[in-house]
Amino acid sequence: MVLGFDAGSRTVPEAEHLLHTVARALGLPGDAVGCTHFVPAGQAGDEPHVACSLAVPGTLTAADLPAALGEPPVVVSWALGERRTGPLAAGAALAAAEHEARRSGRVVTFPGRDLLTGTLTAGELRAGSAIDVVLLLASPGPPPDDVPVVTNDHVRPVWRDGLMTLLTMPAAGGRIAPAEVPNPTPCCADHT
Repeated sequence: MVLGFDAGSRTVPEAEHLLHTVARALGLPGDAVGCTHFVPAGQAGDEPHVACSLAVPGTLTAADLPAALGEPPVVVSWALGERRTGPLAAGAALAAAEHEARRSGRVVTFPGRDLLTGTLTAGELRAGSAIDVVLLLASPGPPPDDVPVVTNDHVRPVWRDGLMTLLTMPAAGGRIAPAEVPNPTPCCADHT
């Protein structure tokens, strides 16, 4: 089952924090598959924001959620199966549906994530984690299994065509690196 939840997070780091908080509150292991999803304006609320989804055991029921998701200071809207609650339940339902269909979502937690540190080959990265595919941006196909991947200890695959896919870009020395960097420079930061 997939639980969708939405607290109207304005930033990806804020949504990631919420994802980890909810996973801990539900007693889930750190490798449960959890994602962030962009929710466009008007989809659930007036402003664009980031909702979350989390694979949960089939034994979890809607009755288990209020205590875990409604603790102050953040009240979380959620969707589990056909059950929905809260003012942002539409965003939560969108996140759950996208995750369940493996259509979209930025995967934050997944099996093997904690092992993806330092530099690994593309083959080692796939073999040691739930990542199905490594793709090199602007390249016609996946990189060879022996190409080194500099993880920067920050690996965030996405759902693409039903597969957990790590998008990468060229790096120095014939290596590649995840396309998402850990601490991106905000737009216009160097224009002040």
